[in-house]
Amino acid sequence: MHLPIDPSLIERSRLLAERIARPVLSQIKLQSTVSIERAVLRLLGVDGVDRDGIPWPNRVVDYLLENGMLERGAAYWLGQVVLDQNCSAQLAASEIVRGSLSRIKEKPLAEIREWGDVRAAERLSFLRQNREKRSEKRETLGLGQKPWKYLIVATGNIYEDIPQAVAAARQGADIIAVIRTTGQSLLDYVPYGPTTEGMGGTYATGENFHLMRQALDEVGAELGRYIRLVNYASGLCMPEITVLAAQNGLDMLLNDALYGILFRDINIRRTLTDQHFSRLLCASFGITINTGEDNYLTTADAVEEGHTVLASQFINERFALEAGMKPELMGLGHAFEIDPNREDGLLDEIAMAQLVRQVFPDAPLKYMPPTKHINGNVFRAYAQNTLFNLVSAMTHQDIHLLGMLTEAIHTPFLSDRYLGLLNADYLFKTARHLGEELEVKEGGRIALRAEEVLSAATSMLEEVEQAGLFEAIAAGRFAAICRKSDEGKGKDGVFLKSENYFNPFSDQLEGREKVINQATFAAKK
Repeated sequence: MHLPIDPSLIERSRLLAERIARPVLSQIKLQSTVSIERAVLRLLGVDGVDRDGIPWPNRVVDYLLENGMLERGAAYWLGQVVLDQNCSAQLAASEIVRGSLSRIKEKPLAEIREWGDVRAAERLSFLRQNREKRSEKRETLGLGQKPWKYLIVATGNIYEDIPQAVAAARQGADIIAVIRTTGQSLLDYVPYGPTTEGMGGTYATGENFHLMRQALDEVGAELGRYIRLVNYASGLCMPEITVLAAQNGLDMLLNDALYGILFRDINIRRTLTDQHFSRLLCASFGITINTGEDNYLTTADAVEEGHTVLASQFINERFALEAGMKPELMGLGHAFEIDPNREDGLLDEIAMAQLVRQVFPDAPLKYMPPTKHINGNVFRAYAQNTLFNLVSAMTHQDIHLLGMLTEAIHTPFLSDRYLGLLNADYLFKTARHLGEELEVKEGGRIALRAEEVLSAATSMLEEVEQAGLFEAIAAGRFAAICRKSDEGKGKDGVFLKSENYFNPFSDQLEGREKVINQATFAAKK
């Protein structure tokens, strides 16, 4: 199946998205955030919590911020203590909080840069080796057939999540997502250790990541099929959670600043800055991002505002490219959310799904099930999910989040998930090559709807380019939600970099620094 759409509109939209992103990126490169600095500390080896349960990265960054020192970067000050006392990064963190910086003789920036660049190169090399090992495991075990069946597990207790995830894998799930506990995206710290209490989800922590990854590796080896693990990095700790994900072998992260801005009221400048650094890491460690455009259609009409999804996807693609991400790591989101009472709504859904597939041919698209118009009628819900599965198969989607017949009633039981897997398996098999056998009628309803959405998306991008992204968001152009750039949660965590700011990871990931001769530095020590 192929839509007769105008390729010049696609080219025009990509050019507009680049123009929209350019001034935003120029601002981002002048500033950093407390969450980026905490992520840098984690990458350098700072971890754990103090006797009060406060994460050490938070203790260090809060101390530097309160004392007006953060503008030079957390890595700069950590390096000062490490070199002065010849100690580990972990010990240096505690020394900073105890006030040791006032007692040391400050070393030249060049010496700190040399130390930081070597440490960053070592850490990045180690994490890239982990990426290669995981890639080898995927190749050895193999992956399920597309669309990959994505299933959510979220009891609040990691030790209850694990057996449910293992059961789902045995029943055919290809991707396990551990949804976060309600409100974690608004916590300005990452909880530590395994957790057993959560509401609507399970806390995203490094240890929870490790436990679930270990369990999925074990069941994957048993099944002879690699099972991918997903969690959420959107929110106030996006860069830190990305670090923890890379350290613990996660394959995918929900990673979208626009989602956090619109649906969690996170400050625009804060989360776009966090997103850029987070995506630099995702690109380096081969983590697939999932974007949140599907959520737009929960607050806005899927027919009237369908073009906003496509426009946002163009923008998200541009931001990802600017962070060095390849298209095969961009899980751009969209959803099957048209009112089931609409006549020929199925044709509109096919048009939208195929349009996104053609515009982003190399992206592993994330296709979301109907939720907005699901009610207590489980029979209609099952029928809606069946049509959703059919459209996914015929338009060759990649990441397919399973629909549940009890979506609007309660957290799905294992039996509900099993029915969702059975339904998807049936449709994916019986309609696997359906799309290849169909032709879209030129001038027909599907073709006209696709042309309408693409044209409207291009027009919207022209308006956003004229106004600027921040102004467009403030005007409610995305998801019919207005957010101002000087408001929102976490705004106090953004700061301007000083002229001598130092972050060895962004330097190396963006290729601004020369390669450091490690042997020379080692000889100096």
